[in-house]
Amino acid sequence: MAGKMAGLMAGFGHYTHAVVRGVPASLAKEALRSSQAEVDLAGARSEHEAYVQVLGTRLGLEVVVLPADESLPDCVFVEDAAVVCGDTALITRPGAESRRRETEAMKAALKELNLNIVEMTDENATLDGGDVLFTGQEFFVGLSKRTNQKGAEILADCFKIMQQMSDHRYDKLTLPDDLAANCLYMNLPNKGHVLLHPTAEEFPESVTVFEKLKDHMLIPVSNMEKAKLDGALTCCSVLITKRADI
Repeated sequence: MAGKMAGLMAGFGHYTHAVVRGVPASLAKEALRSSQAEVDLAGARSEHEAYVQVLGTRLGLEVVVLPADESLPDCVFVEDAAVVCGDTALITRPGAESRRRETEAMKAALKELNLNIVEMTDENATLDGGDVLFTGQEFFVGLSKRTNQKGAEILADCFKIMQQMSDHRYDKLTLPDDLAANCLYMNLPNKGHVLLHPTAEEFPESVTVFEKLKDHMLIPVSNMEKAKLDGALTCCSVLITKRADI
């Protein structure tokens, strides 16, 4: 078990595939949000296109693009539909009922990639993948309006192997803007440490902090429109590491 765990940690961030989804026209008016800011659909689409371009063209990941579904206005935020670690995928049960069907296309795509699928079927459990952070060593789960204790327990059962390790130490990077902390980290064999982070246009002070990470390839990616819908850079992809032998 320890050997498997060490192998998993050594490979943390070595992603090979990303699952993303198109932006439905219904996103602008019907997607869930906590603010009432006007969303520019064309802007959201071009931002998303640039994001997908970075994953596929610039970073060389194999990108699986699922079609948008107009009846699921939030479907571009694929991170909430699944939590993937190693070769296991937990299909979640999103807290908002209007989003439950988003998991169908995600489950089909992850099956296609030969991952071991575990489904959250308990009707008392809710979990949004966006409330889950995996550090390469352990999972942190934020209990929220969308994720409850039962959902967190099912996640813990699904990825039990992690519980043997605790008491990790982390180097902390403190940012002046809370929202800027939502970044996408990768450790790619031919690129090293990569960090996709919000732009200076959005968070000028935080970007000067990111620039202290001299050993990272820093890629600013604009997220202004999707931020109006509480969507961050991590929300729009599910990253997967497929070993050559799978």
